[in-house]
Amino acid sequence: MKRLRSILLTAVIGTAVTPAVTLAREPASKAERRAAETLSKMTLEEKIQLLHGPMPGLLPAAKRPAGMAVGAGYIEGVPRLGIPRLVETDASLGVSNLMDLRKGDVATALPSGLSLASSWDPDIARAGGTMIGSEARAKGFNVMLVGGVNLARDPRGGRNFEYLGEDPLLGGELVGAQIAGVQSNNIIGTIKHFALNPLETGRNIHSVNMDEGAMRESDLLAFQIGIEKGAPGSIMCGYNRVEGEYACENAFLLTDVLRRDWGYKGYVMSDWGAVHSTEALIKGLDQQSGEQLDKKRYFSTELTKALDEKRIPVSAVDTAVRRILYSVYAYGVADNPLQPGQPIDYDANADVAQRAAEAGIVLLRNEGGILPLGSSVRTIVVVGGNADAGVPSGGGSSQVTPVGGLKRTSPGAPRGPAAGFARRGYGGTAPLDALRAEFPNAQISFIDGKDPVAAAAAAKAADMAIVFTEKYSTEAVDHADLSLGEGQDALIDAVADANAKTVVVLQTGNAVLMPWQAKVPAILSAWYGGQRGGNAIARVLSGKVNPSGHLPVTFPASVDQLPNPKLPGSDIPPADKETRAVYGLMAGLQPYDVSFPEGSDVGYRWFDKKGLKPLYPFGHGISYTAFRYDGLKVTGGKTLTVRFTVTNTGDRQGADVPQVYVTRPGKAKRLIGWGKPDLKPGESREVTVTADPRVLADFDAKAQRWVVPAGTVKVEVGTSAKDPVLTGTARLSRTTRKP
Repeated sequence: MKRLRSILLTAVIGTAVTPAVTLAREPASKAERRAAETLSKMTLEEKIQLLHGPMPGLLPAAKRPAGMAVGAGYIEGVPRLGIPRLVETDASLGVSNLMDLRKGDVATALPSGLSLASSWDPDIARAGGTMIGSEARAKGFNVMLVGGVNLARDPRGGRNFEYLGEDPLLGGELVGAQIAGVQSNNIIGTIKHFALNPLETGRNIHSVNMDEGAMRESDLLAFQIGIEKGAPGSIMCGYNRVEGEYACENAFLLTDVLRRDWGYKGYVMSDWGAVHSTEALIKGLDQQSGEQLDKKRYFSTELTKALDEKRIPVSAVDTAVRRILYSVYAYGVADNPLQPGQPIDYDANADVAQRAAEAGIVLLRNEGGILPLGSSVRTIVVVGGNADAGVPSGGGSSQVTPVGGLKRTSPGAPRGPAAGFARRGYGGTAPLDALRAEFPNAQISFIDGKDPVAAAAAAKAADMAIVFTEKYSTEAVDHADLSLGEGQDALIDAVADANAKTVVVLQTGNAVLMPWQAKVPAILSAWYGGQRGGNAIARVLSGKVNPSGHLPVTFPASVDQLPNPKLPGSDIPPADKETRAVYGLMAGLQPYDVSFPEGSDVGYRWFDKKGLKPLYPFGHGISYTAFRYDGLKVTGGKTLTVRFTVTNTGDRQGADVPQVYVTRPGKAKRLIGWGKPDLKPGESREVTVTADPRVLADFDAKAQRWVVPAGTVKVEVGTSAKDPVLTGTARLSRTTRKP
């Protein structure tokens, strides 16, 4: 497999020059032909059978197919025609066993999506996808519900930890690589949740209202790039409405954009509980998933009635079945039967997870070069964060029970929409154990941090204090604010007052506020670290790994800087109604409108447009070495190419993430590409970025064209969206292209 990042002297990232990943799959024309041939042999009953399926965990054991792996859902096959059963599992961070009623099932847990995005590395994303896809197939699954790329429009979003940040180019590139890795195992991967589904509050009743140009330039562009790069076999539509129409029956999204403009050939499955009518079939939805969570069995019992009454044509059934069969053939699902129970090399897979976690850790602050820790440190007190048990994970359908199990658990939510399935757990390698292994000659003690006075006393007696913090995030619930909560800010204050050498390790699924920042010389963002998160943190603290992560989201200085200072929907409806609304089980709830004033200017673009100074900007990350940028060369015309040289001027080997931003007159800056050269001390490398024209363009909804106007643009090469190092200009010619 050819690497996406050049191993020569040029590092290239940019949709225009990064080729779509070549998958080992059947040619499209052959898959289409096979699908048509099989369709012609099917009875109507067999066709309908492919359009719907249940959640096996909600079925009595006697009614589940014998020997089938229990996951998120399944679609019964047609054995006489060689159509296999589609056995589905969550999710992007590993094989989720949330719905598996068996005890003791485990899987390798990848770090969170924001951790993956912090790597800015498609190779890391693909390796992780390949690994979790191999485990899914070994366990008996041939459909994996991966590929979350909803943009992080609000740092209070409960599901942001699963996703890949706030920028459409970064998210699209990485999700495409991850999906390609998953599907290399001859299974179908998804991309989700299509589209404009960045909030969990009332997710089944809110309606996102946004003009088409803004959609195309932000959230839809992330999906478009991800589909081009990863070629997912399926698209999962979301719970929300878009311009008043449910996403899973939104003809604009599913027919106009996905099929007409993007030429997508695979099938669209619903999210679990996101179907509201049989008519969704003629608007672009092909499959009803987890049908017990919907009000009715719209794509089976209700569909049969609609066909008899001529309200739905049989041709609509044929179209949906043909799309499903296409993916079954194109991705080798039909030709590679499942054999559940295959051996899994969990040690090798944990290595993959650890590399991903190490690549995703972001060093936010390192005043006085306090890190990495040296051998002179003799006594260390580790405080809080359940660091003696493991690393935290996010809750919901993406949650993975890691190899070794969860060492400590508690309810993720005592009531409300997450109470039924979210759990707060700690697993993988414990940071405390990893630090003791990393520093065998140091005396390392642990205190749980529940009593700030006791923690401060322990910190005062030690050479150094490392405070582990956490903030739990879960599907179905957004955060009320950006604080760490649970008294952790006061704990950090107390420890930092007692010991000037205090390090804070953030384990969160989102950006957080840091009222104690000026007191703490070193801050790491470790996100949710996955299977060997503790090892990754310890190796970065010791310097065995030089941190190379850079933020994929902006850390605001306050909620007042956000486009929506008040969380949309935070005042609707009571918890008991909200629980049912989340799953689509309650009729009569009126939709409420959600608007995003930033439009296409998500995240750092909003901060640039408004001239706001964040706590930490998008793209920020510190290394233990230093880098110099020089030799800027910018070439304009019909496209934009930027070349420059990166030199490691420090005394350690390390990887850097130089970022290229472009600002058009009157517009917010936009990321057009980046490199990730890994350099030895004194080594130099040229980085080349060629812009995808869509990142430079406006979308003209009336003309249905991307338009790059003629004019001079400003080019910046920087260490973040707020820290330019090299600047230049280029003259662009007017160009247009189809959607």
